Amino acid sequence: MHSPADWPILGIAVIGSILLVELARRFLGRVGRTWQFARHLVDRCTWPAFLVAVAVAVHLAFAPGMLGAAPDERAAAEMVQRGLGTVLIGGVTWLIVQATYALTDVVLDRLVRVEGERNRRARRIMTQIGLVRRIAVAVIIVVAVGTMLFSFPQVRALGAGLLASAGIAGAVVGIAAQPTLGNLLAGLQLAFSDALRLDDVVVVEGEWGRIEELTLTYVVLRLWDERRLVLPVSYFTQNPFENWTRRGSRVLAVAYLRVDWSVPVQKLREALHEFLQGNPLWDQKDWTLQVTDVLPNGLVELRALMSAADSPSSWDLKCDVREFLVDYVRDNHPDALPRFRVETPETPADVKWDGIRERNNPVARA
Repeated sequence: MHSPADWPILGIAVIGSILLVELARRFLGRVGRTWQFARHLVDRCTWPAFLVAVAVAVHLAFAPGMLGAAPDERAAAEMVQRGLGTVLIGGVTWLIVQATYALTDVVLDRLVRVEGERNRRARRIMTQIGLVRRIAVAVIIVVAVGTMLFSFPQVRALGAGLLASAGIAGAVVGIAAQPTLGNLLAGLQLAFSDALRLDDVVVVEGEWGRIEELTLTYVVLRLWDERRLVLPVSYFTQNPFENWTRRGSRVLAVAYLRVDWSVPVQKLREALHEFLQGNPLWDQKDWTLQVTDVLPNGLVELRALMSAADSPSSWDLKCDVREFLVDYVRDNHPDALPRFRVETPETPADVKWDGIRERNNPVARA
């Protein structure tokens, strides 16, 4: 038998649970101004907490006799109770997952702010935390789903019958899941061997970019032009790739310049040094300007090498230096601009280049 007061009690229990969670949310919101973990709890756990509170209140206040005393009504009440139990398990799972994320977010926020020489180690820890919490969430969800299924007697009976064929099913599932398991193990290998980290600068398939996301199954590479290259994790354990920030973020930038033999290398070297000292992208460590080759077409190859703190700064510094060298040679030493000379049979062997240029220039002859 059920009392007419049962339903109002159920409503009061639900409203009371909601108010209790709201009070806790407001309290943590104020505490979160100084306590970072409380702020992350409010951001991630508010809705799961409401769901769990309501599910617990209904589960405790709901009685089998509230729907009636008839057999059909009691069977319906049992189904409602099982449904409430399933919702409660799902809500608790959601709350645990979000609380896990909130706890790790505190650590990740601190690691994001790490700069300088410790940045590489910070990115390594960030990568490992990200993969470990994904594995933890996957395990929690699997356990929760199993608990939900085994709360129904029909599923338990079915599970007992399936145990006999577990060996064959396991072999089939193992063969089918071999690529997935390979990617999973490859992701763990990359994270804990320190071969790849979040925000690493890599060159893959001829594409330059940064590691934007590293999961258990795939890696997202953000390219320099904002495209995204998505590759399976196993690619990085089976194929070679360039990692520009494996041991540190410092990178050398190289700019080449092809000019005429008349270029004053020493003056150009002094001008480059003065330019680098005024450029904030240079890290004040390494630089040089060298003649690296004499090309078959008669030009001289100059190589300007300078160091930068990271790869984006290296790219911008290289472009700045190349632009400076082009402007400097054009404005100060125009005779050193690239030119190709041709000696014809009519050209006297003892006539210098300046004489030929003056003879062929009507303005100069005038």
